[in-house]
This record gives sequence, structure tokens and C-alpha cells, in this order.
Amino acid sequence: MNYYVGIDLGTSGAKFLLVAADGNILAENTQTYPVSYPHPGWSEQNPEDWFAAALRGLKELLAGQDKSLVKGISFGGQMHGLVALDEHDNVIRPAILWNDGRTEEETRCLNEVVGKDKLSAWTSNIAFAGFTAPKLLWMKAHEPENFARISKIMLPKDYLAYRLSGAFCTDFSDASGMLLLDVRNRRWSREMCDVCGISEQMLPKLHESYQVVGTLKAQIAAELGLKDVNVIAGAGDNAAAAVGTGVVGEGGCNISLGTSGTLFVSSQSYKEDKVNALHSFCHADGGWHLMGCILSAASCNSWWSDRILQTNDYAAEQAGLDEYLGGNDVYFLPYLMGERSPHNDVTARGAFIGMRPDTTRGQMTLAVLEGVAFALRDCMEAAKKNGTVIPRTKLCGGGAKSRLWRKIVANVMNMPVDIPQTEQGPGFGAAMLAMVGCGEYASVQKAASAIVRVKETVLPVGHTAAAYEQRYRHFTKLYPALKGWF
Repeated sequence: MNYYVGIDLGTSGAKFLLVAADGNILAENTQTYPVSYPHPGWSEQNPEDWFAAALRGLKELLAGQDKSLVKGISFGGQMHGLVALDEHDNVIRPAILWNDGRTEEETRCLNEVVGKDKLSAWTSNIAFAGFTAPKLLWMKAHEPENFARISKIMLPKDYLAYRLSGAFCTDFSDASGMLLLDVRNRRWSREMCDVCGISEQMLPKLHESYQVVGTLKAQIAAELGLKDVNVIAGAGDNAAAAVGTGVVGEGGCNISLGTSGTLFVSSQSYKEDKVNALHSFCHADGGWHLMGCILSAASCNSWWSDRILQTNDYAAEQAGLDEYLGGNDVYFLPYLMGERSPHNDVTARGAFIGMRPDTTRGQMTLAVLEGVAFALRDCMEAAKKNGTVIPRTKLCGGGAKSRLWRKIVANVMNMPVDIPQTEQGPGFGAAMLAMVGCGEYASVQKAASAIVRVKETVLPVGHTAAAYEQRYRHFTKLYPALKGWF
């Protein structure tokens, strides 16, 4: 049976999966690397750290395995990051990441001067601070010498593909988050290239996520003990996670509780968000999707536990809190890095509200988990305004390992929540894309039908869901009340 490698290039680290063609995970590991915050609200990484982690991770992953069975490698990658290379393929500056908030002025200019109507017509989306195009405009204004050196523009996972195969490529799902792609017609937007002052030649060749873009370089293949291994384009992390959880074709939904949080609704036909709260992107299965993204999800819980409570025993902190579901008096706004969907506000900040002298540590812990779920409910409501019907959802990401958080999501959304057998959404989805690219399965949908399984379904409880419905209505009033102060 053939083997396939899925690489989930995340913000705090990269996860590596070796997956057999039947979906069985044979080996896995994680390699970490630093994030730099050179100024308040900025977030950067060194692309060379990703490549070094990839070599370490692949060596560890393949140790003791039958390497002759490895046929393909693909990626699910953190989206929107700006990786710029010069004519000699040197990285010009550290990559500006998806959660970087420095582009407030450029984002405002795009939305108000260029205009949301034009942006929507050209790219199917308005500008958000995390997108790649505002980063290019920031670089043009603040680092003109660096901007003038740009020869190639790519996204984080595409840098790995370039270093591993030499292919200057990207896929439609990841490219959708650059604000440089004509999403409806699956081609680069000449108008947006002109706005950003770049040429289309600086942008990578576009592929479907499951297409082969090249083969592993001979030197790297020899170093890893591999031969004739295909490199497949891959997808943005959320599209890859959707593939990994079987959210493909028409009407599927996935919620991800990763560093950021997403609500992802798949579609076989093009749909555009008419209220400008969600992203209208291409999907890794060849279709499209609507996606809402909150910038801080599981990262809120790690911030609260690791940095404030100074403990990493998440289970102990959440123990016994089930009995308080729906009855908490404390609210938490999860906007630690600003917010994207639906508020599009880089100045938004986190806040605890409603504390009293008898407020407990447990109530505040519960409020953090609830606040993230409420913010994702905001994205769900925006999807409903576009006529989307969502009867149930998958749930993945590191936060989905928490049984308490699963219950909160099911009751806040008031719908069944399916937990996939495999929790490694983006990495597993990347391996599935590699399978399709290598001909193991005829399509992404057929791969999902064959190997994605649900291990558990969490159902909402009537009185708890009703209590959370009332609490959500209170939550929706908090951001408008504090917006001016932010």
C-alpha cells in the first residue's frame, strides 16, 4: 500500500503525517519554530525556519519506514503570509504573517479609496488587514528599497514547495486569501496587480490543490532516502482541514479551533458574501467556499492558561465546569489580535466583562471558551444572512480535543457537532490531496468518502442551548458598546 506525506505548516510549528492510502496514520511528529513580534501588533517569521523544520520533520517521520512506498507530499499552510524573494531567490525580509495588524491604513485605503465594490468585483472580497495585498502596499510605502527588490511573491506553504521541488506555484484556495485572485474566474486579477504595483510575472503559477507541481529535488530526495516522489500543490490550512474532515462538495460545514478559528462552508457553485463579513474563496476540491475567520481561538485558551494562570494543565482547569454551561455570568471578548470576521477591526482587543467579587477562576476559564464559540457564532449568523443553511458541523483543531469545548460549541451553535476520527485536519487533508494527485483516488470527494470517518457526535441539550441563545444575544451587544473605546 502506498504512503503519502501531509505537512501542516502552522504558526507555532509544522506537523508531519505519514498516511497510508487507506487513511491509516503511520507516523507523525511536530517541529516548532519561533514567531517574532518586533512591534505591538506585528507578527513575523523567518521562512528559512520553515524549511529547516521540514527537513527535520521529514527525516523523523520516515525513520524506520519503507521509504519506497512514499509517492507524494503535499501541504496545508497558514494563509495570507507575505514571502518575498529577490532575483537570486533570497528572502528579502521576514514573512509578514496572517495575524499581523500593521496594515490598518492600507486596508482602509483599499476599502474606502479603491472601494469595496471594485474589490468585490475584482476579487470577490473586500480588504482585511491580514490579507497579502495590504502587506504589499505597506512594504511599498514603508520599505521601498525592499519592495523594489521583489522578484517572486508567494505564500508560506508555497515557499516549502519551492524549496523542495523548485516549482514556483500556488493553489487557488490559498491564493484566494491574497486579495490578488479573481476568485470567480480562478485567475490573477490584473486590476489588483496594478493597484499593488506588481506584475503578474511576480506571482506563482496557479494550480488546483490536488495537482502535481513537480517532484522532490534529487539532492533532497537522496538526503531523505526517497525516489520519484511527487510534490502536490496543497491548500490553505482551512481548505486542507475541510478536506481532512470530509467537508467537500455542496453544503458541508467545518469549524476549526486552531490558533485562529474558522467557520467553513463548502459549495459546488460560486457564492459571494453580500454583507462583506465572510471570505468568498476557492476550495481545495475544485469548488468554492464561504469562510469566517476569528483571529484568536485556541490561542485565547493558551494565553489564559499558560501566560495568566501559568499552567498548561488545560484538563484540570476545565474539570467540573460542565455543570455551569449556560449559567456563567462572565463574558470574554476574544479579540487578542484584533478581529477579522465579522468586525474587520485591527484595533479590537480582548476583554472580560461582568465580573463580581465572587467571580471564580473557573468562571473566567469558561468565559474564554464561550467567548470563542460566540465569536464563531457571529460568523455562522453572517453565513445565514447569505441564505446558507447549516444543519450540522464538523469540528477540528487543537481546541476540539477539549470535551468541554465540544459541548459549548454544540450548544452555542444549537446543532449536532461531528468529531472526525482523525483530528489532524490540515495535515490529513494535505495527505489526501497528495493521494488524489498521485492517482490513488479519482477526486477529492471520492477520497473523503473512502477514508474520512466520524468517531463521535455531540448533540445540543435543549435547556442549555436556550440559555446560550440568550447569552449570545447579550454577547452581540458588547463589541458595539466597546468599539469606540478600542
